[in-house]
Amino acid sequence: MSPLLSTTDLRVAFPVGGGLFSKPKLVRAVDGISLDVHAGETLAVVGESGCGKTTLGRTLAMLQRPTSGSITFDDARLDQLGPRDLRAARRSMQMIFQDPYASLNPRQRIAAIVAEPLLIAGVGAASVNIRVAELLDLVGLGAEAGARLPRAFSGGQRQRIGIARALAASPKLIICDEPLSALDVSIQAQIVNLLVRLQRQFGLTYVFISHDLAVVRQMASRVAVMYLGVIVELADVDALFARPRHPYTTALLSAVPTLAVRNQPAAKPLLVAGDPPSPLNRPAGCRFHPRCWLRKQLDNPSRCTSEEPKLVGPDTQRVACHFSEEAAMQPRTGANEPAAAGLS
Repeated sequence: MSPLLSTTDLRVAFPVGGGLFSKPKLVRAVDGISLDVHAGETLAVVGESGCGKTTLGRTLAMLQRPTSGSITFDDARLDQLGPRDLRAARRSMQMIFQDPYASLNPRQRIAAIVAEPLLIAGVGAASVNIRVAELLDLVGLGAEAGARLPRAFSGGQRQRIGIARALAASPKLIICDEPLSALDVSIQAQIVNLLVRLQRQFGLTYVFISHDLAVVRQMASRVAVMYLGVIVELADVDALFARPRHPYTTALLSAVPTLAVRNQPAAKPLLVAGDPPSPLNRPAGCRFHPRCWLRKQLDNPSRCTSEEPKLVGPDTQRVACHFSEEAAMQPRTGANEPAAAGLS
């Protein structure tokens, strides 16, 4: 069965600087990503801030035009569609934004916010009112919330409004751009449970962008680990958490908080030195090599500095590392049982 969403060598670059006598440099936020998203699954995208996760999500939704490469959604090439056809395609593809405060128009009432995708799609006014009431009930707010302004709601309630808006046109795919990062932990659990319930009820497909690996383990079918614009590991969630094969993935998982055990010392995470390199001047060879803890243990790491690894391996776990087997054999600390308390 063909994937619902597919990208091939997707690239997004932003010009920076430049002037009358100099050319601008390029920030390659997404630098050659090829992946498939199948109907009904949740593909999580994780990585440090600045790795390109949000740019990837916005590009998949065509809120950002790709510099090159292709995006195929439901057998249509989104990057080749004109404005009218793209608007029609967006009925089946919606987005939940990171900031529940900035993503809602403060001057519009909630009913108008949720109704907007329906009106753009040409749904009649009478049907719109019925659908808005259904959606607000579905996300746990009640139809009476439609008469109020966004300022009357908390952050968690505003995110529920954003979810209702995303569901309005009955999409097949929802791109969730860190929908939990601005919420309290207790509210995060409620939103996660809501997203899981809606996926089961409507057969939704999610691209779930997140920093929280505990939530990712709870929700995802597969995980794509991004670093400096590329995917360095793409694996089924169970395989990734059980035996990560990229040193960067291992470091991310070891940093997940764990439940303390009485009379036992706390596990020490693997430390990744320094900050990610500038995308304006990325390292030669493997992009992670200046910070790689495994490279320091190798007898001959010259390949890391001269040759960029390709994303290879079986579909269940693909990795871009010259020494993935050595990375998989390393002991990990702090990553075996991510703290997912409160999520059910």
